[in-house]
Amino acid sequence: MARLKNKLIGMLYTVLLGVITGAIVWAFLRVMNLGIGFLWDFLPSQFSIPFYTVGVCLIGSLLIGLYKSKFGDYPEELGMVLGKLKKNGRYPYNNLLIVLIAALLPLLIGAAIGPEAGLTGVIVGLCCWVGDKLKRYYKEASDLASIGASATLGTIFRSPMFGFVEPLEGEADTKLPKASKTVLYIPAILSSFGIFILLNKLTGGSTGFPAIEFNGIELTDLLWGLVLTLVGVVMGVLFLAFEKITHFLLGLVKNVIIRCAIGGLALGIIGTLLPLTMFSGEHEIEKILSDGKTIGIVTLLIIAVAKLFLTNVCIASWLKGGHFFPVIFSGIAAGYAFSMIIGIDPGMCMAVVTAALLGSIMKKPVAVTLLLLILFPWQFVPVMLGASALGGFFDLPRFFNKADK
Repeated sequence: MARLKNKLIGMLYTVLLGVITGAIVWAFLRVMNLGIGFLWDFLPSQFSIPFYTVGVCLIGSLLIGLYKSKFGDYPEELGMVLGKLKKNGRYPYNNLLIVLIAALLPLLIGAAIGPEAGLTGVIVGLCCWVGDKLKRYYKEASDLASIGASATLGTIFRSPMFGFVEPLEGEADTKLPKASKTVLYIPAILSSFGIFILLNKLTGGSTGFPAIEFNGIELTDLLWGLVLTLVGVVMGVLFLAFEKITHFLLGLVKNVIIRCAIGGLALGIIGTLLPLTMFSGEHEIEKILSDGKTIGIVTLLIIAVAKLFLTNVCIASWLKGGHFFPVIFSGIAAGYAFSMIIGIDPGMCMAVVTAALLGSIMKKPVAVTLLLLILFPWQFVPVMLGASALGGFFDLPRFFNKADK
């Protein structure tokens, strides 16, 4: 009886945790979108300011530098957050508001990053705080942080199963949660995702990504798939090379304000020349899908490579955030370009290139495939799984002396 009671209490706690997680993710993204709308839509429509993009990015990055010089280098990258949680079983929660603001500021000025790193750190810290308060009453309270991390990732990426699989896949010393604990992950992830969708519906927000159509796969498409996989791997090489170069060069700059300003200036200049390289890329994907033919092959390829470079510049210059959305955007842009080069279905090209690119960086083919289902129909699962597995086969992170994300 006591065991059943503990399980029921655990279910209740995790559902409430999921609801709180979904509400925090929704509120953060809502504030972010309102801020971006004000800075990048409303103000330019009211005032004609020369070099507006460069000005906003440079001034914004200077303010971020001042903020970091006072409060520290936050947010931490997603891999570091999950690594600390895995190693220590907990994550600090004494500065959650500082981390939340630090995660929001680069996104407002158009940095080529995603929101997952900062949000995951905040929610994992919050879950650790809740766990400390509940550990006298609930035996499994120490698991709440891991459950919160999965719920956060599943909600941000609108892929509940990705949230469960991503922290686990490919980690040699990580065991799958026992069945009794898996039962706690599922309601937390689903309740988080559910409240996020509900709040978006009630406020008229976007609840998903543009759907990419499946137009069938022919034998010749599969043969071209090998070439497209190689394209994705080459882009993975570029991403990791850019990461190593930017971290080395910007690591030479010890002054935090100057370092942030360099990133802001690069963001402003590249963003002025290639506006689609700014922001996370989540909404810019729609532009690629609708206007890809007009944009043209060469420009699409330049945008794809520039996005990979700019994302690493932003992260290395401490305009920090996640890299998932920008990398997906780059894969979509390059895949669309190659569909025009070789003359096969754009959906097939984008699916293979993006999967191989992510797979070469993450080395987690199942997580990659689940993540990409937010964009691609289930019929592409076999080719995405194959491309991401082949991409991971090359073990690029080890080649670049980089720990797995």
